Amino acid sequence: MDLHLRDKVVLISGATKGIGAATARAFAAEGARVSILGRDLIAGRRLATELTGSIFVAADLVSETDCQRAVQETVDSLGQLDVLVNNAGVNDSVPLTAAPADFLGSLQRNLLHVFSLTHHAQKHLVARRGAVVNVTSKVAWTGQGGTSGYAAAKGAINALTREWAVALGREGVRVNCVVPAECESDQYDRWFESQPDPSAARARVAQLVPFENRLTRSEELADSIVWLSSDRASHVTGQFLFVDGGYTHLDRALTSAHRW
Repeated sequence: MDLHLRDKVVLISGATKGIGAATARAFAAEGARVSILGRDLIAGRRLATELTGSIFVAADLVSETDCQRAVQETVDSLGQLDVLVNNAGVNDSVPLTAAPADFLGSLQRNLLHVFSLTHHAQKHLVARRGAVVNVTSKVAWTGQGGTSGYAAAKGAINALTREWAVALGREGVRVNCVVPAECESDQYDRWFESQPDPSAARARVAQLVPFENRLTRSEELADSIVWLSSDRASHVTGQFLFVDGGYTHLDRALTSAHRW
């Protein structure tokens, strides 16, 4: 199926590894040109070299100035902006017992850049009748315990998805959200490796996922992001696509005695 993405320009935050890098590769496979936004200079430059017609923009998303510069550098280098993927974020385990300043820091790492990037991208996306895809987390629906900052940020991004679908819909821009649960990622790999038995820890988490009892692959999330960004989803806006093997909404009995 032709997704009509050839020569479209896509800016992806947190794109040097994990879900972001998989998404960059998926867009490039459709002929899009990708602006890879992140802090890892080596990984970012390597990926930009791998993907024809793409660029790497080094930025610290906690800086509003860097967010503005990233959008402008993308447009200056690639000529336009058709799609913004707000992917960057980190489950930084800031709990209710943390100081309010730590909570604010979590919001800066996980929420404020989403507003800043979208704010500065807005006029370019309107000019191209483009799309925004936000990446959030099942934590905003299920809770997790011990991660108030991250949960608050992801919940706010969910709300902004609907708000921006209304605000930008008048301008022909669609806004949607992809929601992972237990997925393959660098962050999760580091957590598994920190456990006494990494293989057993991975197996325990995989067992919690109803469909096929496995973690979601980054490529599966990337394909969903690409589809929502494309003309093939031309009448889809303000929606949440749970790419999670049924983790968020299906009966917990499926993760214990019953298997599909």
